[in-house]
Amino acid sequence: MSPYQLTRILPDDAMGAALRADVLHGLTRTPKELPPKWFYDARGSELFEEITRLPEYYPTRAEREILLARSAEIAAATGARTLVELGSGSSEKTRHLLEALTELHSYIPVDVSESALAGAAEALLAEHPDLHVHAMIADFTRSISLPETPGPRLVAFLGGTIGNLLPGERHEFLRSVRAMLAPGDALLLGTDLVKEESVLVAAYDDAAGVTAEFNRNVLAVINRELDADFDPDAFVHVARWNAEEEWIEMRLRARQALTVKIPELDLVVPFEAGEEIRTEVSAKFRQERVRTELADAGLKLAEWWTDGEGRFALSLSTAV
Repeated sequence: MSPYQLTRILPDDAMGAALRADVLHGLTRTPKELPPKWFYDARGSELFEEITRLPEYYPTRAEREILLARSAEIAAATGARTLVELGSGSSEKTRHLLEALTELHSYIPVDVSESALAGAAEALLAEHPDLHVHAMIADFTRSISLPETPGPRLVAFLGGTIGNLLPGERHEFLRSVRAMLAPGDALLLGTDLVKEESVLVAAYDDAAGVTAEFNRNVLAVINRELDADFDPDAFVHVARWNAEEEWIEMRLRARQALTVKIPELDLVVPFEAGEEIRTEVSAKFRQERVRTELADAGLKLAEWWTDGEGRFALSLSTAV
């Protein structure tokens, strides 16, 4: 088994500094908001894995269905010798691609979690001992210089995570991906699709309350990392469909008026009864919107695949 390489691009305290900045900015503005990336400590990651198995939460199953059905077509269309995965986590979804990409030489997983990268690299090398794995500890929303590897490259951004970015952020992100691509390279993008409001809301407000616990976990993260005194039970989980923007919003609503102290920021945050913190936006897409946003970033939509029920899409695009 060949050893894997691990490159740290993020400084050691980058995530701590980013958390402090996001909490200070987000809880002193009106309306209050927090970025969804702070859900994902060890407990949050466990909860999200549980969410993906819930009957209401279809995106993971729908995307897996497409990957199982279309990985051979993706491999044939790209001829990729390097697979780059942004926000790779456990690299579970890419296993289907790795099996299909028979000419693959290198895999470059990019994630902020060193432990997730190390675990995934070791597991993948046990299954693919000849694969060259170069893991990168980095924030995929920022410009990244990739290591030298054989082309063509396939950059994968799966799970519908692009929907967590606001429109301006999506444009900047897609432009940064475009900058990674040379002629012959491609982007494989996962997007959740617009559908009935009842289906969408249920996916983010399940009957078992797992998503509610996941949402409140951001408060536990702030308590632990910034010595805050949030009472998670003082906040109600809210998920609603914004039809104008075509996105789901997750919020935490204060049950009553309260005050939260965050000593690490020398900050006191008052909440009125019913006041909300927006913790996630999850945009849903139509094919034409994906095509337009790709084109605005210098990418051309080449292939479009959906699951059998048309709930989720994988698109393949190339640089123009």
